[in-house]
Amino acid sequence: MPSDGANDTQDNAQWGNIAADRLRSLIERIERLEEERKALGSDIKDIYAEAKSAGFDVKVIRQLIRIRKQEPADVEEQETLLDVYRRALGM
Repeated sequence: MPSDGANDTQDNAQWGNIAADRLRSLIERIERLEEERKALGSDIKDIYAEAKSAGFDVKVIRQLIRIRKQEPADVEEQETLLDVYRRALGM
């Protein structure tokens, strides 16, 4: 059955509007989350500054946070290897 050009144009316009609305919605959500991430990054930076002003070593805090994200077995394995390597170097 041949399609008439009017229906194709109407279908494309409708699909285009739906796709454009969906795309706009996705982009706006991403933009909101990017703004939230930026605000959270600023908050985290402030907390590190607070820790530093309280006398804590920020490098060590960052290390602890990185370690806490890891699986306990992985942390234990790394600590064991570090101990072995230190002993090998006489530390």
